Amino acid sequence: MGLHNKIFYNEASAVKLGWEPSWFGEKYFDDKLVRAIKKWQRDRDLTADGLCGPMTFRRLWTERQMDVDEFKPNDCHYSNYIVYNGEFFPIEWDKFVLWSEKGGLQAKPGHYYDYSGRPKRKIRYFVNHWDVCLSSKSCQSVLDRRGISVHFLIDNDGTIYQTLDMQHAAWHAGSSRTNRPSVGVEITNAYYPKYQDWYKKNGFGERPIVEDAWVHGKKLDPFLDFYPEQIKALKALWKAIHKATGIPYETPTSQFGKTSTKYVQEVAYGSYSGFVSHYHISKNKIDCAGLDIKTLLEETEYDIEILEKIKKD
Repeated sequence: MGLHNKIFYNEASAVKLGWEPSWFGEKYFDDKLVRAIKKWQRDRDLTADGLCGPMTFRRLWTERQMDVDEFKPNDCHYSNYIVYNGEFFPIEWDKFVLWSEKGGLQAKPGHYYDYSGRPKRKIRYFVNHWDVCLSSKSCQSVLDRRGISVHFLIDNDGTIYQTLDMQHAAWHAGSSRTNRPSVGVEITNAYYPKYQDWYKKNGFGERPIVEDAWVHGKKLDPFLDFYPEQIKALKALWKAIHKATGIPYETPTSQFGKTSTKYVQEVAYGSYSGFVSHYHISKNKIDCAGLDIKTLLEETEYDIEILEKIKKD
């Protein structure tokens, strides 16, 4: 294969698989990149043809995943990033921990659909859950014991943990039909008011109480709500997810234009695009009742508009 064909091949491979020349230390799709790929292949006893084909990409992708935090961009504007198919997307939130970083939480292999080295997964919607646990660390332990997973966790203090690359499809939404096109978060919240004293004794402060929440046509008994800091973290995560995946700032709504409190077939069938709660997927789920996604998305968009205006001024 001639040089020009190799350059063309690498361009097509990058589009299909989701890699960039920078992964090999280069800026452009040119002869330098072909030489860099050959060197990278020789160093690992692979066929040195200068082509980033499926085998080379799988090896490259796996190496980046092992120590993903070492590949963070050196950008003075951002300190934290979410990871999607080995690529970094900024998140405007100080308390963020990747699975490979100190103190990180990691989903166990075998507890999610592993899409390593495959074409970039198309993500259509984001699912919000509460965990009925006292902390994100406890939640991760429960997920491990149950043999399931989720991409993100939000702790009591607003710390966000990413447990695996969004390229993988976590087992968090009930079935392959809903897991494969989605990303999910578990927001820690023990739910039952009897745990209020635990939060106060452990220095987190009193949680708000939700007293008038409805789901699937039924009014729920009062339950613990999220801390304001958790809601701020959630909005920052939504914003980063939107930028990384293109998921629209949409959510199922009622005939009155408010956040839907009922099961939505389009979501359950995996064809919806937007931000949803777990109860939109299943009639047997109630999380996250009381979370006004529509209003929070509108606030997120408004905050973005204000920041853009400030930058222009």
